[in-house]
Amino acid sequence: MTSEKIKAGHLSRIAYVYIRQSTAYQVENNRESQSRQYQLAEKAKALGFDDVRVIDEDLGLSGAQGTERSGFERLVAEVSLNRVGLVLGLEVSRLARNNRDWYQLLDFCALFDTLIADQDGIYNPRDANDRMLLGLKGTISEVEINLIKGRMLEGARHKAQRGELIYRLPVGYEKNAQNQIEKHPNQRVQHVIAQVFAKFRECRSVRQTLLWFVQEQIDFPAMTYRPFGRQLIWKRPVYNTLYHVLTNPAYAGAYVYGRHETRSGVAGGQIKKRRRPVAMQDWKVVIKAHHPGYIDWDEFERNQALIAANAKQRGEASRGPVLKGHGLLAGLLRCRRCGQKLDVAYGGKSGKVPRYACRRNRLMRGERDCLAFGGLRLDAAVGTEVLKLVEPFAIEAAMQVIEAHNRANDEQHKLLALELQDAEYEAQRAYRQYDQVDPENRLVCAQLEAKWNGCLQRCE
Repeated sequence: MTSEKIKAGHLSRIAYVYIRQSTAYQVENNRESQSRQYQLAEKAKALGFDDVRVIDEDLGLSGAQGTERSGFERLVAEVSLNRVGLVLGLEVSRLARNNRDWYQLLDFCALFDTLIADQDGIYNPRDANDRMLLGLKGTISEVEINLIKGRMLEGARHKAQRGELIYRLPVGYEKNAQNQIEKHPNQRVQHVIAQVFAKFRECRSVRQTLLWFVQEQIDFPAMTYRPFGRQLIWKRPVYNTLYHVLTNPAYAGAYVYGRHETRSGVAGGQIKKRRRPVAMQDWKVVIKAHHPGYIDWDEFERNQALIAANAKQRGEASRGPVLKGHGLLAGLLRCRRCGQKLDVAYGGKSGKVPRYACRRNRLMRGERDCLAFGGLRLDAAVGTEVLKLVEPFAIEAAMQVIEAHNRANDEQHKLLALELQDAEYEAQRAYRQYDQVDPENRLVCAQLEAKWNGCLQRCE
């Protein structure tokens, strides 16, 4: 670096050294680049600056957006307050990866006579030649990041077309030494996941499936990432847990790439990126029978159609979920005049007498109801006709109900037996740890004894 462009007015102000690396992996592993950036502080002192400050709070952040980097925003603010004489960065790409942020910094530096320096030299943004060179460097930096992203995405797509791009497997699956996907070797994990699909097949509702798991106090497996790697834990399921299992095509034995897309938008004056789901017909790669599944593809498609039909927020065209109530025809009747679904209200002393009404015009437009009528005689008439049709199959239906009930009990007992087996193993493991500890080490001994007692209580 030369010091011909540095004047006394520059030296009287602050020299800022801006340090950035794009990812946390680079921060942990690419220490040489980080060391070279920190050494710029010594170069600033060698140029004659007494007050040299380092901004390194953006380590691990991408330079694609300046609004997400508090350190870069602080640097621009300091320049705009006429406190900065020199801005140092290892290269232009460290300061910004898009022209909007780069030219904003250039404009402020030119306005307040602030110099910019990198490993190649010192530039004065007020000088036309220097500004042109800085502009070219910024443009090249922006093009470079787009080329890098393009290569990475094309490589990922090419690998995904072979079904080999695996980021993170859902719970219930493991990757073997041959990079192939197979079911988790733990039989308890397999049976609990299979029970999710069995109960949804029976209840036909994600929420009702969740309520059964909560009622029977059956835990669900989950993967947690700790310092020693992935670890299987068990916890009480929530709605999103079962919803993601039922909507994930991996459990149908299919490899899918492109289920989500990232879109940029403005929120609170800042550019935000959000991941949004993509319709099934727009998935980029779908490889059926790619690995062992808990259900087949046809059942997966039926489940998606049923979940979509249960969503009440998707308009009048959807059937909606099965709700509680004594009205036999709730959700099945429509108004002949306007085509809207009839609402059901309950009255009477016990609150069980249904009354059907088309109230959409009154609620939405302030007009009169299209129609309204009591439901007792209608439900009774329809119920009588239904019973006439199913009466010849009553015994067979009753036997099927009993068989289904017995199968459900058997599955529940199997899940509890596997959970007990797992608890007994943990208790034996805790006992072995307690038995091997030195009795004089009372702190460790007390901790292991408490752990052993907890495992025994769980078994009980």
